[in-house]
Amino acid sequence: MVTLLASLVMLPSIAMKAPETIYDFRMNDIDGHPVSLAKYRGKVLLVVNVASKCGFTPQYAGLESLYTNYRKAGLVVMGFPANEFHAQEPGTNPEIKQFCTMNYGVTFPLFSKIVVKGDGINPLYTWLLANADRHNDIEWNFTKFLIGRDGKVKARFMPNTKPDDPALMAAIQKELATK
Repeated sequence: MVTLLASLVMLPSIAMKAPETIYDFRMNDIDGHPVSLAKYRGKVLLVVNVASKCGFTPQYAGLESLYTNYRKAGLVVMGFPANEFHAQEPGTNPEIKQFCTMNYGVTFPLFSKIVVKGDGINPLYTWLLANADRHNDIEWNFTKFLIGRDGKVKARFMPNTKPDDPALMAAIQKELATK
C-alpha cells in the first residue's frame, strides 16, 4: 500500500493545456452553478465586468437592450460582477442578481463575482487580457471584450464606451455577419 501511494505521489504532474478559446473555461453563474462556456460555442459574446454602484452602472440598460435586440442573431452579453474599483460592487451574488433584475430588467447571463485585476485575478480575465489588442490591466468597471463565433477575442472597448456606441455596434454587427 505504501509503495502504491509513493508511486502515485512521484508521478510527474500532468501539464495543463493553455486555454485557446473562451470555450475552454468553466465559470459559476450568479446562482453558483458551474457553466461550461462551451455552451456558447458559435455565438458572438460581449464579456463585461460589471458593478452596481458605478457611474457606468446605467449601461446595464443598454447591455440588456443589445441582448434583447441581437440574441436571435447570436449575441450573448455576459456580465461578470467585480469589486476591484473603489468597492463599487460590494454585494453578494444574490444581492447583485436582485439589483440587476429589479432595476434594469437584466435577462442576459450574469456570473458569480470574480476578480478582474490584481491579486487573485480570475484565469478568464488573464486570458482575455493576453488575447486582446491591448494587454494592459482592466481600466475600470464596464470594460467590454467582444468574442467572435470562433471563441477568440476580436476587440476590447473602454468602460466609457456605451452599449449603443457606433464603433461597438459596428464591431458586433461585423461578428454577427461572420458564420
